[in-house]
Amino acid sequence: MKVLGNIIWVVFGGLMIAIEYFMSSIAMMATIIGIPFGIQTMKLALVALWPFGTSIQSDGWPSGCLAGIMNVIWWIVGGFVIALTHIVWGVIFYITIIGIPFGNQHFKLAYLALFPFGKTLS
Repeated sequence: MKVLGNIIWVVFGGLMIAIEYFMSSIAMMATIIGIPFGIQTMKLALVALWPFGTSIQSDGWPSGCLAGIMNVIWWIVGGFVIALTHIVWGVIFYITIIGIPFGNQHFKLAYLALFPFGKTLS
């Protein structure tokens, strides 16, 4: 079921979202300061490409002062807008009964878009 959900996700917009994340990651990695943000955007791209079956684990609540500072900078740079976009799409998918699993994936992406630092994917 996960494979079927991922295939449907990729066909109906997941590939486009992942390509956007990959392109923005490459653009961020063009500067030395942007490399950590580019790495986190790669996390978003990987989850956006194959979200069903991917889980997000926290590295522990106090994941470090640097992770907290980087998350705040991330919110200012654009993470909040990305998360808001995923929340809007999640609500739109929740309106349809069939789209609820896809809405769940958008909410998972919104959480990762808000707090990408200090998280690992499995």
